[in-house]
Amino acid sequence: MTLAFPNPSRSFDETRNAVCFIGHDGMFQVRFFVEVEALGTFGDYPGGKETAENAYLSAFDALRGSIQDAASKAYARERRNSYTLTSTGFR
Repeated sequence: MTLAFPNPSRSFDETRNAVCFIGHDGMFQVRFFVEVEALGTFGDYPGGKETAENAYLSAFDALRGSIQDAASKAYARERRNSYTLTSTGFR
């Protein structure tokens, strides 16, 4: 089977400082985390934590296509149940 992303939901994982989203390979779920540095949006936000989280999620939404492409490539190289995508994965 191939990796698909039928569910557009995503969330911010404060512990990992990354946006989390889910892919599916048939009936198997595959978790992906995109580090905020890979989104190009990191640093201090005047509005605090909530503003930063919204900025990360908006950046993810704007880059969703390339993020899902990178996730598919990572999954094709080595099939696991969890991945962390870093900025080097988008070069």
